[in-house]
Amino acid sequence: MPLSTDDQSIQDQRNNPRLGVIADSTLQRHILCKTIESAGYEVGISLSPERVNTEQIHTSTIDLWWIEIEDEDKWADFVALIYEEAICPVLIGDGYAPPANDPKYPRWERRIYTKIIDIVGKPAIQAEPVTLASFENKSVDHEVLVLPPELHGTVNAGVPAEYIWVIGASLGGPAAVKEFLDALPDGLPIAFIIAQHIDVGFQKVLAQVWGRHSHFSFVDPLQGQVLSHGQVVIAPVEQVMTITRDSTVNLHGGDWDGPYSPSIDQVMNSTVDNLGARTGAILFSGMGNDGAIAGPKMHELGVEVWAQTADTCANSSMPDSARATGCVTFSGSPRGLAEYLVEHIKSFRFSKRAEQQ
Repeated sequence: MPLSTDDQSIQDQRNNPRLGVIADSTLQRHILCKTIESAGYEVGISLSPERVNTEQIHTSTIDLWWIEIEDEDKWADFVALIYEEAICPVLIGDGYAPPANDPKYPRWERRIYTKIIDIVGKPAIQAEPVTLASFENKSVDHEVLVLPPELHGTVNAGVPAEYIWVIGASLGGPAAVKEFLDALPDGLPIAFIIAQHIDVGFQKVLAQVWGRHSHFSFVDPLQGQVLSHGQVVIAPVEQVMTITRDSTVNLHGGDWDGPYSPSIDQVMNSTVDNLGARTGAILFSGMGNDGAIAGPKMHELGVEVWAQTADTCANSSMPDSARATGCVTFSGSPRGLAEYLVEHIKSFRFSKRAEQQ
């Protein structure tokens, strides 16, 4: 008998790794707990060292202890005890978190995510099933935006795309990206690379889901594939993909950087390196902070970085992390982002023509 939605949610919670956080600083405990939960894990225990007892150390409900101690001399015996007595892995942190507005903060968070994944694996709720049926009964406004007259006739089939933007998404992303793409009008002079955190084998399903009502066509991420305006390519999970200056797909061996695949930061970095002002990025719903490292770099280069509003996200950690760096210049609902993009392309092309005259 298949599980109901509520039963599946309960099962996911039971299977989701639970961490115990011990720190001798109240502030650091708070920051660590927030970081762990934003990545999709559960915090089962959060205590200062003096409040931890042997029964808690022996509990079977914790999958990993994270220890962050400033006064190492004072708590040396405690650290030795938990290493000896704990029945699950124990991880000593690598130093206190920098301030949230420090450029080093997203990298500190990323190290936390990577270490946790290496030990206990990815959070259970990251394994979000994507099926055509899951989108059948969703009530979404499919009204397509009107293409501005200034943009008529600007898409030429087979011609390498001049403008290629990156879309980054994770948990809750498929529905948000679909709403965004469905709203975009036919003939918009732009192409997209979508970096969606997902398991291997789901890209074909995503292409079907996203392409069902969209005017954009989806092309396979094949070596040498040239992207044209009106096309979308989904970054593969199992190999690194970049776009060259002439809008050509280039596939590389090796793994993506960071804890999740494909790496949104890596796609953003390589795309802005190769395309410069011909790109931009939009970050949709998701856990963690992917995009928060490359976002400031794009912003410094004068490239647009936008994000979905927190109140329209299934999980707003990823767009919120980018916003916290100051790199996001516009936030909106999926449809609001589509509206803003149409106006931006019209204004951008008009200003470019004016500069050329």
